[in-house]
Amino acid sequence: MPGLYFEEFVPGMVIDHEVRRTVTETDNVLFSTMTLNMAPLHLDAEYSKDSIHGQRLVNSLFLLGLVSGISMHDTTYGTTLGNLGFDSIKFPKPVFHGDTIHVRTEIVSARESKSRNDSGIVTFRHFGLNQRDEIVCDATRVGLMLKKSAGEQA
Repeated sequence: MPGLYFEEFVPGMVIDHEVRRTVTETDNVLFSTMTLNMAPLHLDAEYSKDSIHGQRLVNSLFLLGLVSGISMHDTTYGTTLGNLGFDSIKFPKPVFHGDTIHVRTEIVSARESKSRNDSGIVTFRHFGLNQRDEIVCDATRVGLMLKKSAGEQA
């Protein structure tokens, strides 16, 4: 598996993920309608042209999912026992159709699990950046990560 085991995460470690993704109108419209988020800022071009941004915004929950998904292959693919939650999520700049997102992950902390001997808890800070390297998503996430010895036994 390409994911990292608990022991491989070192606080201060930075991973620049190679995968990039250009966000399309279809992504935004499908995600918004599938999740019943009918906000005109995501769906209505006429309404949005008079907004402070002058155009439709990409749904922030789509962006959070994209940032998490891009980071997964290099960090947790096949080595996570579960996502324990997000401590903080910020969207400091808007994302529009046609923006290309890339992701950088910093390891904030890693500690042994107090209740399980096969895993540890890692805190990730994911930064979604647009094509101008502006931060558009800043999310802190905590994951329960498999230890290498436990993974080799499985």
